[in-house]
Amino acid sequence: MKKLHAFASIISFLCIASFLSSTIIVDLFCSHETIAKLKSLIVLPGLIVLIPAMAITGATGFKISKGRKGMIIEKKKKRMPYIALIGVLIMIPSAILLNMWASTGQFGTKFLLVQLIELMGGGVNLFLMSINMKDGFVLTGKLKLKR
Repeated sequence: MKKLHAFASIISFLCIASFLSSTIIVDLFCSHETIAKLKSLIVLPGLIVLIPAMAITGATGFKISKGRKGMIIEKKKKRMPYIALIGVLIMIPSAILLNMWASTGQFGTKFLLVQLIELMGGGVNLFLMSINMKDGFVLTGKLKLKR
């Protein structure tokens, strides 16, 4: 269960990191055609990989932490709803909207605004996920904190 949790959380993190970094690079240096292609790849197959990985991360994390107490566990549990809400309310709808608009050549103000919101949400999620991963390494003894 712990290995599955670690694997799913790394896949989730890498998906979001690759979506964000490729979006920034493509938006800055590539054509609208390339942006549209990236947006379609983020939705399919990207979300097909990310959504189950996030669900597995949450479910296994909940199961692993059941009955455990402590400040680190509590902090991880408090961050998870924010990660999920940002994913469900910002990241997934934004990816779908941006893909729809990009596929029809709509790269105007609304595209840029939603793109900015998606990038900010993704950045926040990466930050929260990285803290959770660090705490997971502490809990498993793979990382020692200096006191």
